[in-house]
Amino acid sequence: MNRKIVALAAMAAALISTAVAAPVAPQFGTAEEARAMLDHAVAALKENQAAALKAFNDEKNKQFRDRDLYIYCFNVDDGKFTAYQSAMLLGVNVRELKLPPDDPVGQRAYDAVHNAPEGDYVALEYQMPKPGTKQPATKQFLETRIGNQGCGVTYFK
Repeated sequence: MNRKIVALAAMAAALISTAVAAPVAPQFGTAEEARAMLDHAVAALKENQAAALKAFNDEKNKQFRDRDLYIYCFNVDDGKFTAYQSAMLLGVNVRELKLPPDDPVGQRAYDAVHNAPEGDYVALEYQMPKPGTKQPATKQFLETRIGNQGCGVTYFK
């Protein structure tokens, strides 16, 4: 139970960490860059899923981590993260992620990919302050399903 609470707190902190830790005027990844990164991740997953997930979780791998862009994945059967920017969240169920005040963003992300045909891309939006600000800004998930993995990337619109 304590691991679950710590993991959920870490997940929320990871999502908002860019709002606290980044400089006032950082350069953000674009929708086009996010799509290119996700396309590259899909190709890597199709080639070798185990190696791809390891690469996604490698914080030094710049192919799958660039500024505020990073690849995350979860198992579409049980919802547990298999790749995320924070290793503490591996094994945590994506469906448990909620953003204030009560946005079930994790459940929405899971449902969108779980119900989509394999290879289709889906987009969802949520509100998150940009780094250095307190004003909510629109952030978008771009996700797809490859086999038993739901993978995506987020970016500010």
